Amino acid sequence: MNFKMQDKQNQLIERISDTHLIVGVDIAQQLHVARAVNFRGIVVGEPLTFENNEEGFVKLLSWIQNLQKLKNLDTTIVGMEPTGHYWFNLSKWLDKQNIEVVTVNPHLVKRNKENRDNTQSKSDKKDALVIADMVKNGYYSFVRPTSESFEKLRVLISNRDVIVKRLVMSINQVNRWVDVVFPELRQVFKDVSCKGAIATLRLFPTPDEISSLDILDVMRGWKSLMKRQPGPKKAQLLINLAKSSIGTGQALDAYKFHLEQLLEEYDLAVKQLERVEQQVKEVLNQIPFAKKLLMIKGISEISLAGILGEAGDLSGFSHGNSLLRHAGLHLAEASSGKWKGQIVISKRGRSRLRRFLYLATMSLVMNNPEFKAMHSHNVKVKKIKKMKSIMKLIGKLARIFVGIARRNESYCPNKMQELIPLAA
Repeated sequence: MNFKMQDKQNQLIERISDTHLIVGVDIAQQLHVARAVNFRGIVVGEPLTFENNEEGFVKLLSWIQNLQKLKNLDTTIVGMEPTGHYWFNLSKWLDKQNIEVVTVNPHLVKRNKENRDNTQSKSDKKDALVIADMVKNGYYSFVRPTSESFEKLRVLISNRDVIVKRLVMSINQVNRWVDVVFPELRQVFKDVSCKGAIATLRLFPTPDEISSLDILDVMRGWKSLMKRQPGPKKAQLLINLAKSSIGTGQALDAYKFHLEQLLEEYDLAVKQLERVEQQVKEVLNQIPFAKKLLMIKGISEISLAGILGEAGDLSGFSHGNSLLRHAGLHLAEASSGKWKGQIVISKRGRSRLRRFLYLATMSLVMNNPEFKAMHSHNVKVKKIKKMKSIMKLIGKLARIFVGIARRNESYCPNKMQELIPLAA
């Protein structure tokens, strides 16, 4: 499939022939609704409501086969909205039955809901018909098949995002606790989540406990939890600050109990994060071209796992621009007559893929000599704004990734240096 949009749209329409039965399915948690049209958009058969289970799927297949016999059609294509995770099971089940499944953009479904009856009304049956019409007109995307390794990465990175959110929430709550009970702790440890601060909160969290200790007691406590501990100057400073603390002195038992639970949650999140990142590294080792991508200075394992988990096998993309479109990083413009609107990023794609492409590019700009030189040339010589330069370099990174995956080549810094005068 050509990556140029004007060619791609024609190719998608040409795939729909007069022997096709086009089925639109409105996805829900428990009950799905299906409608069918022929290649001209004429409604075929009655609407079908079926359950999200094996029995319901068999009912859908039987309905499709009956319509094919009735209208003498020999090919079926099923379109559906990728609504949450509810469409996964139906999509995979239909694929096993050798029925092609495609997806339509939910935003476009909303925009096209008035095409049929010129009203703003909305229902499951109408949505299913709108989806079928969109597939007939070529407004659909293929469901990219992914091997087990890439699906593992997607699940693991999604799990990691949840764990990181919990970890950040627990750290924020610990910061709040310190502000209320012992705000002077920040004068000893700038970061409350550092090892020294966490060890101090575990051993003697309240100022009253610290003020009754001497330097050796504090040092022994730190030594029991840390291999490398702060020196006696910090211990003395901690004791002095504790004696003059302005923190609350009421309900300290409740505050200590609260801190104990916060630290338990923090410890759990840290352990889970270590385990999931170890799993990510093991899965990356099973992907041949991932090792070559990791040889690029500045590419981290987590960023690469996030990109591969969301995009799948990069060798399946025809061009780096296809990867950008998949991420929603292609450009959109609204112009009319003499008025020319601002060109913006469409953001019609996978948000997590956009995030990891951006983070990977920022890491390359800071750590990779070639990308650092290109960014500097863009900003200082070509007078491009910094963020616009980063967006251009994201496109460069996408093309490099797809090229390495498709041709099974290694990253060549010399080729990049030759392109620096052209700067992305």
